[in-house]
Amino acid sequence: MGVGNMKHFILFLVYTWSCSVFSLLLLGWNYFMCSDEDCAFNVFLTQLVRLVTILSLGALLFTSSMIMNVTFGLMTGIGTIDRLKKKANDTIGDAVEEPIPLKDVFGIGAYWTFLLPIDPIFDNYDQVMGFSTPQRLLREETKGDSMKMNSPSGVSKDMLSI
Repeated sequence: MGVGNMKHFILFLVYTWSCSVFSLLLLGWNYFMCSDEDCAFNVFLTQLVRLVTILSLGALLFTSSMIMNVTFGLMTGIGTIDRLKKKANDTIGDAVEEPIPLKDVFGIGAYWTFLLPIDPIFDNYDQVMGFSTPQRLLREETKGDSMKMNSPSGVSKDMLSI
């Protein structure tokens, strides 16, 4: 999972988990709490309810497992593939990775934006991504040149420190 997509993946898991729980509760309520003759299920609806219950239960178990996996990865800083490689090489105890800060996943926005599927705003984009694009470096270099041109003496701050 990429750094920029981690928030969206976590939100996908949370949304899917909550929909699975909601569908199981709704199906259970309608299936087991039905005491009227109006809500009696025929053979087709009974089979359909059983199928949807199995699908919802499978989605709930899968997303629960993935949420635990992602949480473990955030807490330890080790991804699933790296963890399996270290376990195979018997070097899991030699791990030096640090936990991933939540601001590197959800950004520095307000807390209410954590649950919205919008791109996070990072404090230091290059540090979070682990690289800097050539376009960004050129843009910063051009911005530095414009600061030099806009100074009254035409000399940049870097030239004055020499």
